[in-house]
Amino acid sequence: MQHQSYAYGKNHWHLEADLPLLLKRYWKGWEAHQAELESFGALAGGEAYRIADHVDKEAQPVLVMYDLEGNRVDRVRLSPAQEALNQRLAAINRAPYQGGSWHHHFALGYLLADPGLYCIQTITGCVVYSIHKYAPQFAHWKAQLLSGQAFGATWMTEVQGGSDLGANRVRAVPEGGVWRLWGDKYFSSGAGLTDYAVVSARPEGAPAGPKGIALFLVPRLDSQGRLNYRVRRLKDKLATRAVPSGEVDFDHSEAHLVGRAEEGIYYILETLTLSRLANACGAMGLARKAQLEALFRTQQRAAFGRPLNQHPLVRRDLTDLAVRIAGGLALTFRAVAAWDEAWTETPPYSPRYHYARLLAHLAKARTAEHGTYCTQLAMELFGGVGFVEDFAIARLAREALITPIWEGPANVQALDTLEVLFRKGAAEPFLAEFGARLEAVGSPEARLALAALQGTLDGLQSLSLEEAQWQAKEALRTLADAATVALLYDLNSERHARLAALYARHFLAKEEYPAWALREPGLWSVGQKAPA
Repeated sequence: MQHQSYAYGKNHWHLEADLPLLLKRYWKGWEAHQAELESFGALAGGEAYRIADHVDKEAQPVLVMYDLEGNRVDRVRLSPAQEALNQRLAAINRAPYQGGSWHHHFALGYLLADPGLYCIQTITGCVVYSIHKYAPQFAHWKAQLLSGQAFGATWMTEVQGGSDLGANRVRAVPEGGVWRLWGDKYFSSGAGLTDYAVVSARPEGAPAGPKGIALFLVPRLDSQGRLNYRVRRLKDKLATRAVPSGEVDFDHSEAHLVGRAEEGIYYILETLTLSRLANACGAMGLARKAQLEALFRTQQRAAFGRPLNQHPLVRRDLTDLAVRIAGGLALTFRAVAAWDEAWTETPPYSPRYHYARLLAHLAKARTAEHGTYCTQLAMELFGGVGFVEDFAIARLAREALITPIWEGPANVQALDTLEVLFRKGAAEPFLAEFGARLEAVGSPEARLALAALQGTLDGLQSLSLEEAQWQAKEALRTLADAATVALLYDLNSERHARLAALYARHFLAKEEYPAWALREPGLWSVGQKAPA
């Protein structure tokens, strides 16, 4: 790996220019966890980075269908290195339940970033979350999941429905003290690895549509120790390969109702919100790793008689990476802060919870765009070798492709954004928070962001529902960008104030970055000595 990556072997916490300020801003007492973050940064930049590359290229999960006696087992065989690492990474999920916070959880996820390795932890975390809030009678399963001795998954997607949960056909029928499931899930992350899954299904006799969906906890082995469902096959995937994903069949499968059946769709949306925040952290973590690869590449590589990072066009691209990553990360951790304040709520929810949902939608959709762009731009800065699988940068760009798709594409985020803005009343507190922040700054760029924010909200409210949906994706992007400008200013750092101005000019005014940034390498020279 040392011959394929510039970022390998470096402590990725030590290279952070943005995350410490964000933790200081939102996580009271975060300094008490700094040693753990430093240790995890070494793992993320060292062993985890190497194992992720090894699994991707040489040791992808393999489905083992039968044991030596011919019994169906449907288990995946992993690289021993990945098996051991998966258990160590379970610390990510313990943070919110064992003395930490969601800030802690998502900071570790961001530092790890690898979509496959992180996905295993996020889907496990969603099962822990569901048990913790709505099925405490299964606390012993929660303990196994938090220890790293067991893994979880969230299986919602069906081939005929995709993101439309209301189209789900998996059927649930009560039988004695349990339920039985029939049907199949088309895209099941963690298939063959999972010990306990949360699964969406429609109880027999429940109404059509999403409000007829309930949430069930399904163990791999039933109460008699028999295989409880079957993995039909694993999927071949373009992007992340470290997490096994496949098709799962339920046939009289034993299941346990989570909470109340009529509230199932709300529990599912809670886990989706949690996953969307993880998706945002993963997208920005990938962008950061790509930026580090590019930074060290442009420092080491010379062209036309001088290092690449002394050429104006390259400095422009490095500035673009720094602006996007700082902005996306600021938006993400503001959304994390909102979630940390609202996550204990249960249906019916307060306006605080719906506001957290809004910020999660904005963060998920915008960071996915930034993440894919940053990894592709970093790959371009490598030149021809950036497109060769020999080097780490190619994998980062390929894996970033999943972030706009998982947990709902931008179209779904845009529709949900309209719902929480106007049906759930989140527009008013959103304008109040970010309007006040931008007014307090008062710079030309802050005024530009404020005008974009007010104009977008007013414009959406003046449209019919269909017209609003037509414009919703661009509106989501503008609202996210206006909020990002405010959040960068809010960090009270000279560097981040300059990044806020650059962000506003480029993404809201649609202008090229102003030339003064050419002479300020401190904006982009993260974790290394800035050149003259």
